[in-house]
Amino acid sequence: MLMDKKTMGTAEVIGGMGLLLLGHKLKGLGMFAHGFTALEELYREAHPELKPGLQARWEKATEFYEANHQNETNRTLHRLGIPFIVGGALGLLVSKPHRLPWMVSAAAFAGGWASNIIGHSVYEKNAPAFTEDPLSFIAGPVWDIQQMMALSNAQQKGRIEERVTVEVENA
Repeated sequence: MLMDKKTMGTAEVIGGMGLLLLGHKLKGLGMFAHGFTALEELYREAHPELKPGLQARWEKATEFYEANHQNETNRTLHRLGIPFIVGGALGLLVSKPHRLPWMVSAAAFAGGWASNIIGHSVYEKNAPAFTEDPLSFIAGPVWDIQQMMALSNAQQKGRIEERVTVEVENA
């Protein structure tokens, strides 16, 4: 059975992550990059209206990512899972395979992905964004950091307003 280019690209991205989890760093990165490139080519073919340049591409990626992450539980699972994925991936790349730091990184990476997959399959009811837009691998962590910063700023603002209200009432 022959796979279409999207299915093959997605399989290569996932396979690359699997190879990384098995300790095959270069093979894993190569397979991931090949799948990512195929998915990006398909994305650009499907979006001929896309203006040239990184800014236009980035805007499309972040808009798409946000549109595919509307469920609050899924967003929470991503805010928890993505740091584990990023940290785990870095640990897998820099640690010697099958040693304690590598195993901790592998557990973090797998746990982060499990969190995201549960978020999409149970709560959001859609596929992870990277299957449609490979730039989501970068847009996702950036978007999540922005969401966490906005939440932190809102909480900080709420605390300041609460203090001001209490001080005015006590004056």
